[in-house]
Amino acid sequence: MTDLTRLPEGYEFSADPARVDVERTHRWLSTDAYWALGRSREKHERAVAASLNFGVYDTASGEQVAYARVLTDGALFAWLCDVYVDPSVRGKGIGTALVGAVREELRPCGLRRIVLATHDAHGVYEKLGFRPLERPDQWMALVFE
Repeated sequence: MTDLTRLPEGYEFSADPARVDVERTHRWLSTDAYWALGRSREKHERAVAASLNFGVYDTASGEQVAYARVLTDGALFAWLCDVYVDPSVRGKGIGTALVGAVREELRPCGLRRIVLATHDAHGVYEKLGFRPLERPDQWMALVFE
């Protein structure tokens, strides 16, 4: 692993979906993440079940301190979403290490691209190789109101 994927002492990355604290991740996202405010527990559970899920855990307590999920076909495309770091551990490089570890987990798939959307964390993702879309005018979205 590169330095950008190295977690601080006392934390560990896991791709084991059984370790995800669904209650905690729902609380984080539905109450504190601008993109998911008000998300229902049922919708969160469905999203978790249909995604690859990743976490960072405090090795002493076992508590989850960060989360990310990925939607992918496993061959060509992936969407990184719901990246969240508990406020109590922000500023330690945990978010960068989490995204870097997710990138490395996906690398063997041979994906053509991993996309994401962010309002305020461009610097975190740029450190790991993410760039703005070269042709954003070619992308479209269907939004259900």
